[in-house]
Amino acid sequence: MSKGYIICVYESINDDKALKTYATKARLAVEKYNGKFLVRGGKNIVTEGKSFVRTVVIEFDSFEKTKNFFYSPEYQAAHELLENTVVRNHQIIEGS
Repeated sequence: MSKGYIICVYESINDDKALKTYATKARLAVEKYNGKFLVRGGKNIVTEGKSFVRTVVIEFDSFEKTKNFFYSPEYQAAHELLENTVVRNHQIIEGS
């Protein structure tokens, strides 16, 4: 069974307080679906393409569980907190 990943790169963050509130709620949803944070911010070196202000990578046991996490009421409640406060690229990806 293939693992699933959330890959999220932030182009801009306009409200740090909203991001912190979102992160607290999102973390609870990640834990409920047995996700594991592989990357959460940190130093980066842009070797090609755009520079992003923040990157997050979360691993789940399966692609299906990743989708269940994203569309869950718990995560969607957190997700709504970022409306009009960030510009980001968010993907659900099947991996190995």
